Amino acid sequence: MTIFETEDPSDHVQRRSRVAGWLMLSFTLVIVLGLSFFPAPYVIDNPGPTYDTLGAVTVGEEDMDLIVISGNQTYESSGSLLLTTVTRSGNPESLPGWFDVMQGWFDPTRTVIPVDVAYPPGITVEQNREAAAIEMENSQQEAVAAALEYLGIPYTSRMVVSQALEGGPSEGVLMPGDVIVAANQLPVETVSRFREMIADSGVVTPMTVTVERDGALVDVEILPRMSEGPERVPMVGILVSGTYDFPLEVDIALENVGGPSAGLMFALGIVEKLTVEDLTNGRVVAGTGTIDAQGSIGPIGGIRHKMQGALNDGATWFLAPIDNCADVLGHIPEGLSVTPVASLADAVEALELIHEGAALPVCETP
Repeated sequence: MTIFETEDPSDHVQRRSRVAGWLMLSFTLVIVLGLSFFPAPYVIDNPGPTYDTLGAVTVGEEDMDLIVISGNQTYESSGSLLLTTVTRSGNPESLPGWFDVMQGWFDPTRTVIPVDVAYPPGITVEQNREAAAIEMENSQQEAVAAALEYLGIPYTSRMVVSQALEGGPSEGVLMPGDVIVAANQLPVETVSRFREMIADSGVVTPMTVTVERDGALVDVEILPRMSEGPERVPMVGILVSGTYDFPLEVDIALENVGGPSAGLMFALGIVEKLTVEDLTNGRVVAGTGTIDAQGSIGPIGGIRHKMQGALNDGATWFLAPIDNCADVLGHIPEGLSVTPVASLADAVEALELIHEGAALPVCETP
């Protein structure tokens, strides 16, 4: 049997469908907006600001040179050497919302990281900041040492324990103020060399550390253990400050930036200021990398963000640690030339090649 409608039902059905669609859309938006207010267990890394090691910075309400050298002739330069940074949004005590995290997943200039990876369990946010501040201080000292080593200016050095981390291998064994003299009967003078010796010793056999304490030499035994985080290495759980006796005074003014990755650009800035020739020659060159007193450049994290930050602030060239080439390939922003460097000497040579307009080395696919 066929039933005939007296009216065409299609308009009525379409109206109901539109109402249902708008209701579903509104419901979805309510859910998304609601989620945006709930904390997500992630942090977000973004391109951070750059700082010209040959220029000025604002400290408090005062403008001053980022690097000030006393006790030696310095020279003006016409270019810029930009140290690059990463800005991190969120920490275990203040997590970002889901909406920010979802934006980060779709933004190629940002990286979303599980909070437990960025902040290993057992280390508070304050401890993390203190460690980053000490790493920054050490990187500045190592940068000065590397620059003077490159320029042939002699100096002396020693390492002082700032803190033995709670629950770490050195707790109750090494004390604040201990001066580390040797490890496994081999003399050690720099933080970077001490790290190498800990790595060589491994986590199976205790290593003997000789310290100067209250004017006497004391031998203690420490069994290193593997660190937490994505790059696990043997560690002894201490914060160490490298103390150097330099024949000149170098003051570096930089606030609210932590970690060791500015070492290369600090060292280049010091070399430029102490060199008669204008190495930058009006160019804007950015870069990143740890550095030790011997001038060796080590890899860092967040290089994709740092390349983007460099381009944002007008850099044309970027000096990257050679061990970061795998992170560089396929992620170089258009308009930026990236050259790998393994040492301070490589970095200075790169500046000379840029000055000459010559071809620079590039990262190559393995």
